[in-house]
Amino acid sequence: MSNDPNGNYDASNIQALEGLEAVRKRPGMYIGSTDYKGLHHLVYEVIDNSIDEHLAGYCDTIEVVILPDNGIKVTDNGRGIPTGMHEKLQKSALEVVMTVLHAGGKFDKNTYKVSGGLHGVGVSCVNALSILLRAEVHREGKIFQQTYRQGIPTSQVEVIGTSTSNGTIIEFHPDAEIFETLEYKYETLSHRMRELAYLNSGLTLTLIDERHVNEKGEPKTDVFHSEGGLREFVQYIDESRQKLIEHPIYVKTRDEESNVEVEVAMQYNTGYSENIFSFVNNITTRDGGTHVSGFRRAVTRVFKQYGEDNNMFKKLTFAVSGEDFSEGLTAVVSVKVPEPQFKGQTKGELGNSEVLGVVSRCMGEVLKNYLEENPQQAKRIVDKIIIAATARHAARKAREMVQRKNVLTGSGLPGKLSDCSSKNPYDSEIFLVEGDSAGGTAKQGRDRNFQAILPLRGKILNVEKALEHKIYENEEIKNMFTALGVSIEEKDGEKILNIEKLRYYKVVIMCDADVDGSHITTLILTFFFRFMKPLIEHGHIYIANPPLYLVKKGTTAIYAWDEAERQEAIQSIAKGGKDDNIKTQRYKGLGEMNAEQLWDTTMDPERRILKQVTIDDAIEADRIFSMLMGDEVPPRRAFIEANAKYANVDV
Repeated sequence: MSNDPNGNYDASNIQALEGLEAVRKRPGMYIGSTDYKGLHHLVYEVIDNSIDEHLAGYCDTIEVVILPDNGIKVTDNGRGIPTGMHEKLQKSALEVVMTVLHAGGKFDKNTYKVSGGLHGVGVSCVNALSILLRAEVHREGKIFQQTYRQGIPTSQVEVIGTSTSNGTIIEFHPDAEIFETLEYKYETLSHRMRELAYLNSGLTLTLIDERHVNEKGEPKTDVFHSEGGLREFVQYIDESRQKLIEHPIYVKTRDEESNVEVEVAMQYNTGYSENIFSFVNNITTRDGGTHVSGFRRAVTRVFKQYGEDNNMFKKLTFAVSGEDFSEGLTAVVSVKVPEPQFKGQTKGELGNSEVLGVVSRCMGEVLKNYLEENPQQAKRIVDKIIIAATARHAARKAREMVQRKNVLTGSGLPGKLSDCSSKNPYDSEIFLVEGDSAGGTAKQGRDRNFQAILPLRGKILNVEKALEHKIYENEEIKNMFTALGVSIEEKDGEKILNIEKLRYYKVVIMCDADVDGSHITTLILTFFFRFMKPLIEHGHIYIANPPLYLVKKGTTAIYAWDEAERQEAIQSIAKGGKDDNIKTQRYKGLGEMNAEQLWDTTMDPERRILKQVTIDDAIEADRIFSMLMGDEVPPRRAFIEANAKYANVDV
């Protein structure tokens, strides 16, 4: 609709955004979002510039400080941003870098042979989205400084002192007008910096949080440094799994023709999941790309050829498939590409076709030599592949039985499912409820127009320890597959989850607020993470948050979700007087509530609290799930000891 009553559309309606206005107008186009992910992305953009200096051979230390007011200061010992006069724009090169989109050294092949900050919009975007930014450059024996507000310079580039070293300091304070939150998460930044240390052996990254200090007044600090690089990275990811081979298989080489550098570390474990994490110029490529395709092709080709040449597949009555070679495989694939072609500014997938052949060729040569030189290790891996192929064959039959249920039994929906009347998945939600008793209460309390209830009996199978065909034979898991309407299909030798026929766009896990309930929630989340990850990635999975307490006096009742809220409720009801007649009921299970209470506190969209499940760091999520639900006890014990103080345990 036009605001102009005459509907005029002329030159005055056309807006030309100047300088960094476009970034402030549409920040999501440049940093992905304006929530906490976008907030942290600002830090990554600045760090990426320092990393590029490291890749060019001029920087070996980077320090990130979270300031007391949630500002950020990033310091490196690189060459320092140039400060001389830019001939074309007739202003300091520092000001050009900080205020002009698509400006920087990344476009000059002689300055940076490889770079993560490909588009030249990184630090200028950070500047545009900051209420204040200060750039300090140490080079040529001087200290230069310029300050900015919302991307606009508030001072000239000025010399403020002398320096005996080189480097750059960027201090910025995100703009509250742009971001939904201004609070940085220490864990999110530390996970990324740990990754970068593994990806850049020899580089030291320090994270300091001045918001939190100990009794001595020292801020929380972590230092990340790796000499082993990707080999140590793979071992870190797999620390909770039982390894199948002694040491990771490792390759690091540069293809002279394309100038692409390939670095890969891989190892096999006794588990059943595949974990391949990929990077291009230190940027996480969540959706993989040609470098991952090249890696998979090499693994399949070399191991298949080795098994056939040594007559190791003779007992199999069916052909091995590409996915058989990746069961129990953990790998980090990192490539450095001079001119990477990413799909979009978020750089989720690599598109360079030449990289596929380069990675496949380099990886193939190393794997072939490894198998010939390590026959015992090779036999272990091939034996694992044979078991995986046999299990896959059984799993396909079990999966087909689950997915053919629709054809065999009409609707195919589980008998326990109390469906909703709406057939529009956008409006519909399903509650996965712990136990038949709570399921009955939820069924009575729900709004049957858009809320479906599926009771789950007891603890579902721990998929982290189970063969795939056993998973599809589990009654509760079969019920979830058929109720949700999703299916697992095979495409180009890979299993993919088809969610086109997803029947509910909100899948809510609703378990008791006790230790058993937390365990069941973790089991269900493990299943979704391993077998239905796209549901998490598309934002369909939620966790219900039932109250822990009901504080009551006479007809006045207040629900409380933690101890602090309980105390507030007592104070509120007492109104400064005595609290003798105030009673507190501790809910240990959903079954202790009646249908009306369950609706009021946990199911009513107007009043309930739902936690959306997201994957911020796939590597850390994989490591935590394998540690909590896997076979190795020592890492789990260490985790429990470190985090016991945060647990809410009833004794």
